[in-house]
Amino acid sequence: MLNKVMVIGNLGADPEMRYTANGSAVTNFNVATNREYTTGDGERRQETEWFRVVTWNRLAEICSQYLSKGRQVYVEGRLQTRSWEGQDGQTRYTTELIAQEVKFLGGQRDASYERAGAPSLGASDFAGDVEPDDLPF
Repeated sequence: MLNKVMVIGNLGADPEMRYTANGSAVTNFNVATNREYTTGDGERRQETEWFRVVTWNRLAEICSQYLSKGRQVYVEGRLQTRSWEGQDGQTRYTTELIAQEVKFLGGQRDASYERAGAPSLGASDFAGDVEPDDLPF
């Protein structure tokens, strides 16, 4: 089986970081990708797709510190769908890209980040997987 997703796009808002009850950092951000295509009658169209990205532990801390709205990123990871019961009793679902690697692209890079020598960050560079029960949301 294979579950691998690669996305290049721009952040729609600043990342949001939280900590789980056991102290694991988790940062969420949304990435927009654009696709241009031509319809059958020759009309050019553009379509935007949004991806909800979740990063964990040290990767989450670095993404929270260095990413901001509009920044272009490459994100590689796996898709995960989770469900929960809403306040109205209805089951809700969301599909998220659980990042295993994040590369900061385009735009002005922070000088202290550059000195750290980390142009590409992967989950394997940090702590292991986090259990779904640790999610703060």
